[in-house]
Amino acid sequence: MNKFFKLLLCCMLVLGLAVVAGCSSTNKASNEKVFRVGMECGYAPFNWTQTNADNGAVQIKGTQEYANGYDVMIAKQIAEAMGAKLEIHKIEWDGLTPAVNAGKIDAVIAGMSITEKRKESVAFSAPYYNASIVVLTKKDSKFANAKGINDLAGAVVTSQLNTIWYDLIPQIPSVQAKPAIDNVPSMIVALDSGKVEALILDRPTALAAVHSNPGLVAVEFKDGNGFKVSNEDVEMGVAVAKNNTTLLDQINAKLTAISEADRDKLMEEAIKNQPLSK
Repeated sequence: MNKFFKLLLCCMLVLGLAVVAGCSSTNKASNEKVFRVGMECGYAPFNWTQTNADNGAVQIKGTQEYANGYDVMIAKQIAEAMGAKLEIHKIEWDGLTPAVNAGKIDAVIAGMSITEKRKESVAFSAPYYNASIVVLTKKDSKFANAKGINDLAGAVVTSQLNTIWYDLIPQIPSVQAKPAIDNVPSMIVALDSGKVEALILDRPTALAAVHSNPGLVAVEFKDGNGFKVSNEDVEMGVAVAKNNTTLLDQINAKLTAISEADRDKLMEEAIKNQPLSK
């Protein structure tokens, strides 16, 4: 009988350890639960790199640098709910999915859109942000008061290379599309210099630009008057390994507890604190 109970106890212990392992990682030296999150640390206002711990930044694993931004704020709340220490890993975009599948990190929180193609290799949480599409133009532009994309007819427009933003340009009637630009700062220079009259961006990126450039305005359209996009164009989720359902359930439990209003407040804080707006 004693042997039976000893065997039962061992089985329960092994099962318990397996559950913990599915939730996150464990620091073997301190037996501390760790939530390892990968991101680029270079996509403000979602995530960026800074030189100090100001505004609640988290030190990047293996460096003297710190990460901050909307993604870091969300990751901190998830880690806290799990009772885990947050560990940020700075990884290039193309390396994020391989890293989570190889077990080098537990999750990707990096402004990653939830697409059917990505679902083939990772599992996604419920959306943690909906990045609606807007137009950025000068305050004194004739397009500043546009109520819909039809009011942008004939505009000279561009956006960023290899993004859904640029793919939306043809929806504008009689648009004069200019070649795509590599990055957002260069896009804003093109707008300021008059080379283009408008840019297509997601709302957080546009609001960040307005925060740093008072002469610009983000033009938002009501439903039915804006760009036609699918959910996968605008919804961002946390990615985990496909078989890590325990961790995914924990992440979703926390995300559902964060209201849309609270998410908007976090994004506003990120926009205010990002290096670009200093």
